[in-house]
Amino acid sequence: MAKKTFGYELIINLRDCDKKIISSKKKLQAYTNQLCKLIKMKKYGKTLLPYFGEKEAFTKGYSLVQLIETSSITGHFSDHWGTAYINIFSCKKYDQKLAKKFTREFFKAKKMTTTLLLR
Repeated sequence: MAKKTFGYELIINLRDCDKKIISSKKKLQAYTNQLCKLIKMKKYGKTLLPYFGEKEAFTKGYSLVQLIETSSITGHFSDHWGTAYINIFSCKKYDQKLAKKFTREFFKAKKMTTTLLLR
């Protein structure tokens, strides 16, 4: 039986982000909207953007979940560390280079590491 790729998961870790951006619900919603348009993904439902983890400085921040017709985009943001952790998973191919470049620029990250998983 031939092995087939079910989907593509891009994992993006950003360091030294603009803290005003990662701690703004409005900016995170704008990121999600723009990213979906850029990589041609159709959103399914509203973006979930809860702010929680306030018992510890290093755990508080926004998380985002955006279902897309071909899977999901998730993100976790640390106010304390100025970091962002984003996963873009889709059964449909998309331009990972474009997604990486846009994400780094949007959050004004000084450092970025990425991993692509074929599922």
